[in-house]
Amino acid sequence: MAKLSAVERNKKRERLVKKFAAKRAALKAIADDMNRPPEERFAARLKLARLPRNSSRVRIRNRCELTGRPRAFYRKLKLSRIMLRDLASMGQVPGMVKSSW
Repeated sequence: MAKLSAVERNKKRERLVKKFAAKRAALKAIADDMNRPPEERFAARLKLARLPRNSSRVRIRNRCELTGRPRAFYRKLKLSRIMLRDLASMGQVPGMVKSSW
C-alpha cells in the first residue's frame, strides 16, 4: 500500500485540475492564438502562471485504484501489475486466465 499522504495529494491535484480546467483552457487559447496582439498573449501567459501549479493536468500521477501504487500501472484497468495478477489468479478479471505451461 502506498503512503496515504501521496494518494491524498494526488486526489487534491485531480480536484484542482477539474476546478481550473475551464479557466486554464481559455487562457491557453488566448496565449496560443497568433492573431492576437503580443501584449494580450503575454498577459494571458502571466495569468496562466499565477494559477496553482497543481491545477495542471500533467502533474497528476496514475495510481492503482486499490493500492495506490504509482508504477507498473495499466491504464485500461486502472490497476498495478501486482493487483492485476492477484485478481486474475482469483478469477476476478473477466477474460483473463492464469498462464501455465
